[in-house]
Amino acid sequence: MNRCSWASKNALMIAYHDTEWGVPVHDEFRLFEYLTLEGAQAGLSWMTILAKRKEYRKAFLAFDPYRISEFGEETISELLNNKGIVRNKAKIFSVVQNARMLIAVVEEYGSFDSFIWNFVKNKPVTNVFENSKDIPAFTSQSQHISEELKRRGFKFVGPTITYSFMQAAGLVNDHVTSCFRHEEISENVYY
Repeated sequence: MNRCSWASKNALMIAYHDTEWGVPVHDEFRLFEYLTLEGAQAGLSWMTILAKRKEYRKAFLAFDPYRISEFGEETISELLNNKGIVRNKAKIFSVVQNARMLIAVVEEYGSFDSFIWNFVKNKPVTNVFENSKDIPAFTSQSQHISEELKRRGFKFVGPTITYSFMQAAGLVNDHVTSCFRHEEISENVYY
């Protein structure tokens, strides 16, 4: 079975690649989870974040933006002492800030899902890269989404983080053409 080359490192990465990465997501909490985890990854490896994912889900209340938006200084201080997550004050604060901004988007658009999927005209972008080295770190589209998210007050959403979010949440299918997942997702098996 051919996989994208980055997924062949260990069982956790393989499971993520084979079942999640690139699958279109429309669940609000899952979208917020991916946005949060991609921001947490900045400067770190994705494997580090995957290993901490269970604790992230616990610490951030299953990524419920309504509950997270109420976090105050005391909760943020507790999170800074949580060894199960990345203990970076700016990254932790960004989760709370992004929860608040996501709620504002929901109030305007009806859902974060509607807002974010509108950028790709509600259909995943399917790329046809033959080699993982050809996949860009960001695109003009991720730059545009990043600028809009920043304009609305979101944090840790630069073009590269935004592109990683797009890949994770299935807004873009960047499985290489030789990967078995490329065809499955291209055929909208999950959409």
